[in-house]
Order: sequence, then structure tokens, then C-alpha cells
Amino acid sequence: MDKDLVDQLIDVAQRVVASGAISANGHGNVSLRVPGAEEMYFTAGPSLRNHAPSAVVRIGLDGVLLEGDLPPIQGAVVAMHTAMYADHADVGCVLHTHSPFATAYAVAHRPIGCWVEALAMFGLPSGVPVASYGPRGSEQAVANIRAAITPGVPAVLLANHGVLVFHRTPELAIQIGGIVEEAAQAGLNSSGLGGPVEIPKELREAALQRAMLFEQHGTAHA
Repeated sequence: MDKDLVDQLIDVAQRVVASGAISANGHGNVSLRVPGAEEMYFTAGPSLRNHAPSAVVRIGLDGVLLEGDLPPIQGAVVAMHTAMYADHADVGCVLHTHSPFATAYAVAHRPIGCWVEALAMFGLPSGVPVASYGPRGSEQAVANIRAAITPGVPAVLLANHGVLVFHRTPELAIQIGGIVEEAAQAGLNSSGLGGPVEIPKELREAALQRAMLFEQHGTAHA
């Protein structure tokens, strides 16, 4: 296995944990597409917290284990990672977590609306959809994920399970994961105040344009 790719994957796992968009037990998995190959590196440990390099595995995008030891409980979610790489040629990183607030929406089968400006700014102007439940690792689960995702959408809630985020780079995937969790927390916190109010559709494009302007000038969003 390529040590640099293993180290990069472990670094991404640590940054996901540091972002706070993860459950207390750290359950989840991260994968990176191998440049120039039909392969990915995948975290096969029981938790992203203190994930050991020895628990990283190399898997073909056809789902075949190429190197390492893949426990069945972790292997069951490999297909949703490989599906994102197969369907989106520009995706370089896939994250799956059980981030608490977003997972609350997932278990309630409720999409997250575009009530936080950052969603409109970073590719989720229609909010975060929910993929219908399918048994873990089943063809139905993957089919439901694919059916829920529309072009350009980089995140989806997994009914009765958690969250799946995918993007060009690990940095963008981690950022989107944090934004989704922030939006879910805001939605739940506002429920006692009458509930969240979505940004009017005609103003979401303005938020996207603002994000593009910041990107051009190297300014972080606030």
C-alpha cells in the first residue's frame, strides 16, 4: 500500500473527528480515490477516532478487496462509497458519519431545508435530501442513495442511518459535512421558536454568487 495515501487518509479521518460533525463513538468511514487508478483507500477500523494506519484497506472501485483486512461490518458500506466514485468522475473523497444532528433528521426521514446561508453557498441550495431506507450494504440501499441525489448535490441523508458526503477534495467534503451538521443543529434548535425558515428561492442564487466571489478573492466564508 502507498504510505503517502495511507497517511493522507488517516489525516482526513482525524480532521473529520476534529470538525465535530461525528457521533461520540466516532463511527463512520472515509475513502479517497486513488489518482489514475480504479481504486480507493478506505478506513476499515471501528471508529474514525485514533484510526490506525494498519486498518486502512485498498479496494477496487468494483468493490473487490485488493489489500488489507476488511471486517464485514465495515465492508457492508463499501458499495455506497464506490457508487459515488462510479457516478461522479470528479469526486475524490467520500465521507460517511453518524453526525448527531443531521442523523436526527435522517431517522425522522426529514430533509434539511436551505435555512442556513452556507447551504446555498456551497452546493446545497435545495437543502439535503433523504435517501429511503435500505438494509445496510444492500443493492436497495445504494439504489435509494442514487435516486435521492440530483446533479451537483454533494450530500445526502441516509434514512435510519446517517449522512453521506462526497466532493472533489477532502477539504471540501469535510467542509460540507460540517455545514450539513450546522444546518441540522440550527433547524432543531429553532424548533421551539416556530421552526426554521428557508431562504427564499430567488435569494439563494445571490448567496451562491457571493461564495464564488469570495473564492475568487481568496476570502473565507463567514
